[in-house]
Amino acid sequence: MVVVPPLIARLRIRLGQRDAHYGGDLIDGARVLGIFGDLATEIGIRAHGDEGLLSEYSNLRFSAPLRPGDYIEATARLVRRTRLRCVMDFEAHKVIAARPDRGATCAELLDPPVLVCSGQGTLVLPRSAVPVRRSAAVTAGGEQ
Repeated sequence: MVVVPPLIARLRIRLGQRDAHYGGDLIDGARVLGIFGDLATEIGIRAHGDEGLLSEYSNLRFSAPLRPGDYIEATARLVRRTRLRCVMDFEAHKVIAARPDRGATCAELLDPPVLVCSGQGTLVLPRSAVPVRRSAAVTAGGEQ
């Protein structure tokens, strides 16, 4: 039996002032979902050779705020794969927190990292990206 390692994609990103969307310098959850979309694209390319289209999120939970200067590490893990779909688990953790209360350039390493968002997503692939399966009758009896 061959053991196949799990397919995982990761990004670590510093969130900047341009990402702030709400009062109090809060960053909206859509920024995290965009990062999850980039990870889904990588999984699609690595698993099927095609970017596919992220068609659905489910079970999303935003659990901690993000602010400019924070670093997050986002992860996508392929959990199920069919011919035309990839289902992934997503997580984003804050690994460094900006600390403007201590000074304009201060930050702290978070140990352990803080979960800021989790959920699942489904990537769909175009039929053209997936090899055509031939039925047993066609392959055994030849094409006509």
